[in-house]
Amino acid sequence: MNELLQTSSYFGLALTLLMYWISCKISQKTKVPVLNPILVASIVIIVILLVFNIDYETYETGASLLSVLLTPATICYAVPLYRQIEVLKKNVAAIIISVLCGSFSSVVMVFIFSMIFGFDHQIYTSLLPKSVTTAIGIGLSQEMGGLTAITIAAIMLTGIFGGIAAVGICRLFHITNPVAKGLAIGTSSHAVGTSKAIELGEVEGAMSGLAIVISGLMTVLWASIAAGWM
Repeated sequence: MNELLQTSSYFGLALTLLMYWISCKISQKTKVPVLNPILVASIVIIVILLVFNIDYETYETGASLLSVLLTPATICYAVPLYRQIEVLKKNVAAIIISVLCGSFSSVVMVFIFSMIFGFDHQIYTSLLPKSVTTAIGIGLSQEMGGLTAITIAAIMLTGIFGGIAAVGICRLFHITNPVAKGLAIGTSSHAVGTSKAIELGEVEGAMSGLAIVISGLMTVLWASIAAGWM
């Protein structure tokens, strides 16, 4: 199987796109939050690779092509933000303060849990960028000496959890302001969460996209400082 698939550079790409498309259809039909398209697609792909004994390297050959689109995809969030520029102007102070606090609390929580569970410095620095988009998180983790694989896994899990739990958490704490919703989702669960914020409304999506950028920049600062705490 591996020898056959190795002749196709696009196997991983085709499999990923197909599984994600099917997962989106399932999510749209069921409306169940836990059936997040990224989560479902990831599980199905892992099962397929295990059942057919396909090496991850074989899959990665094609799937890695999607990584090239991470940065351009993140930049595309500027479009809904431009449409909500007046909302941005009216809430500049609230936006900066909330994202500043959110990104700092993320770093502090990683430090606290690393102390509780006795993580070493390498694992600790790998987890610090968990709430920023992958395009920023990978580079930041490498710079601090972290393990890229753990960073990617942490970013994915954080984003998926945010996408699943965002609506429920907002209801639990009676958060109804669309600006507050968007900033909270974007700061805590980056691009994956932002896809859910866009479903909630255009203002939520725009603020979440903005939070990704600001949170990413602030996390670079906070993480660089926090890396010396352990």
